[in-house]
Amino acid sequence: MSTDFPPPSDPEHPFEPEQPFDSGQGFDSGQPFDPTHPSAAAERADPTPPPAVAQPVDPRLLVRQEGLRGYFDEFRRKVRGGELGSIPVVVGLIIIWVIFTVKDSKYFSAANAEYISYYMVGLGLLSVGLVFVLLLGEIDLSVGSVSGLAAALFAVLSVNHGINPWVAVLLTLLAGMAIGALQGWIFARIGVPAFVVTLAGFLAWQGVMLWLLGSTGTINLPDTALNHLFSGNSFFLNGDVAGAYLLAGLAVLMMAVSLFGQQRRRKAAGVPYRPTSELLLRTGMLAVAVFLVAWVLNRASGVPNAMVIFLVLLVICDFVLRRTRYGRQIFAVGGNIEASRRAGISVPMVRTTVYAISGTFAALGGLAIAGTTSAAGQAGADPNNLMMAIAAAVIGGTSLFGGRGRVWSALLGILVIESINSGLYMLGLTLDIQYMITGGVLLAAVIVDSLSRRTQKSSGRA
Repeated sequence: MSTDFPPPSDPEHPFEPEQPFDSGQGFDSGQPFDPTHPSAAAERADPTPPPAVAQPVDPRLLVRQEGLRGYFDEFRRKVRGGELGSIPVVVGLIIIWVIFTVKDSKYFSAANAEYISYYMVGLGLLSVGLVFVLLLGEIDLSVGSVSGLAAALFAVLSVNHGINPWVAVLLTLLAGMAIGALQGWIFARIGVPAFVVTLAGFLAWQGVMLWLLGSTGTINLPDTALNHLFSGNSFFLNGDVAGAYLLAGLAVLMMAVSLFGQQRRRKAAGVPYRPTSELLLRTGMLAVAVFLVAWVLNRASGVPNAMVIFLVLLVICDFVLRRTRYGRQIFAVGGNIEASRRAGISVPMVRTTVYAISGTFAALGGLAIAGTTSAAGQAGADPNNLMMAIAAAVIGGTSLFGGRGRVWSALLGILVIESINSGLYMLGLTLDIQYMITGGVLLAAVIVDSLSRRTQKSSGRA
């Protein structure tokens, strides 16, 4: 058996490497390494250490490591990365309040605060359901018609057929859930675009509402059960001063338990956690804000029960979105559908249930809107209710592109809208001016969202 390679012991073919082993002195020149060579001596004599590599700092540790400077650095990092959060909304809300207060000193009064806190509930509930849908990157155009249909159905069941009001409420909410689930199933399973499905629902459910109301077009509602709680003469603990302060204390307590509980869990897991001083500062700031609101509302008639219901539902929904597996699945599907499928998430199930949630909140919002007038009528399906509910979610900070937002966006957004409407009404401006200004605010919110998303992409954070 012959070979092309000479044996290593062949003296006529000594082994010679074709390439040098190293680029240093003594190898690439073909000479053995000489420790007395000038370059080697220079390397031994050079005391300069190699340049240190900067270790990246965990952004969550900035506050703990650098004190107040850490807060500034973290804030600057978030702004550069497009993580503006609720800052634009809060700043805009303060500007709105200042402008209208300068124009009319009665704007910043207890009576106006009570007015805003009451009339924001109906559209706010519609907006909560829309937040869930927008987190998927989708839209639900039927919530206005579903809310009107829900009010009509409740009126027919409780007034025309004499069914117990609470049973009628339950049946109405189940009907809203079923409508949302049906639309979600058509979208998720059959593949019809959500825009088309809900646009068809916008028309169809409005027709069903008109059919239920009959020729009169309006059914008056008795001041009982849930309709009484949503009416303008129902206040927490009958308007007792202690009621508002009790709610404020519960809010502070829940905030403290949540923050310190999270700190304890992160400390036990050995991961970065926020210092106690920051948690105390956050809790204190919330305490000042909520007790100030309680004091202002107590100067009027107290806290409306409709507002209490709205806040309780916000807390529950916030827990579902941030602390449950289902909530994380909603964010995952809204962020990246294909990645969610590969992770084993049932995308059709998430989509169907989210639209069922939207339908339920649309029905509850319809009952709240009917409670403000003590009647179920065609005004319950006003298309402007849909537009305002969508505007509230987007203005509050929920992204139209999916995967980013919180249910508190509904509260902030509807607070902005009702603050504008109340101020313009007090100034005697007509409805067309209100719509134009609200539309401008909505456009500004969408522009901020788009620029924020672009900044996140350019910084590699989206």
